[in-house]
Amino acid sequence: MTSTALAFEWTETNRMWLIENPIRIAAYVVAGLLVRFFAHRVIDRATRRPGDAGAGDPSASPALIRHLRDRTPKALRDPKVVERRQQRAETIGSVLKSCVSIVLLLWVVLSILSVVGVNIAPFIASAGVVGLAIGFGAQNLVKDFVSGVFMLLEDQYGVGDVVDLGEASGEVESVGLRVTTIRDVDGTVWYVRNGEIVRVGNMSQDYAVARVEIPVAPNTDIDLAQRVALTAAQDAVSAAPTSTSVLGEPEMLGVQEVSASMITLRMLIKTQPNAQWAVARVVRKKVLEAYDGNGIVMPALAGAVGAGGPGGTE
Repeated sequence: MTSTALAFEWTETNRMWLIENPIRIAAYVVAGLLVRFFAHRVIDRATRRPGDAGAGDPSASPALIRHLRDRTPKALRDPKVVERRQQRAETIGSVLKSCVSIVLLLWVVLSILSVVGVNIAPFIASAGVVGLAIGFGAQNLVKDFVSGVFMLLEDQYGVGDVVDLGEASGEVESVGLRVTTIRDVDGTVWYVRNGEIVRVGNMSQDYAVARVEIPVAPNTDIDLAQRVALTAAQDAVSAAPTSTSVLGEPEMLGVQEVSASMITLRMLIKTQPNAQWAVARVVRKKVLEAYDGNGIVMPALAGAVGAGGPGGTE
């Protein structure tokens, strides 16, 4: 047999390994890369604000979250609101990209193994067992990620919100799929796993309420104390810069608590998110000044006067 005939026979015998299988493998790889490319392009377009392309309303929500629950403040053109929506969409888009890449990689690998004649049934069974073992071993990690995804979808809180997560409360500094970072009033940074959060109290969504409680002596004229406090609060919230943080007029609810030593009056003021504490401090100061000017005595001072002062007799 000549060398030429031998070469033709060897090529014909091994055609599957020399031509067909490489072409099929290359086709699977190219198909996987193309699907990944177009899927990522679609996700990028869905996570981009309409205004980022140079046209449209830059305050509009990205398409990915446009139909999801949105609890951000109603001031839709607020730059903080727009940025928060964009971060939320980008985070969800990153998760979707990772999922697409992992699924396509597994598909390409299994397809190549099938092409080369490897029985993939044991691999699938083994993958199921390994996945089950990993699921049991890393169930807390999975729980954190799942909770983080739902937290983003439901927009429970975002960067800059003041929240109460049970064990820790403060301002949210970063939001991740596994961990949320908040800083409390003392400056301590808390790293809270999303899977451990069973409730969220968000004090920064839509609006806030400043609760002002004012104690007065038991023998005080309650009607007079309420009128003076309400007038002082109205003057306080109408003056700059406090007026920019207030959304409604002060509301005097009346007597909140009665005891042998004091009577507590409660007043509510609707404010911008995160402004309730500053507004309450300003109102308290004005009310105290008004009480002093109208001769309304506070509980501690009333007790001291009744006892004859610090040096009084019993």
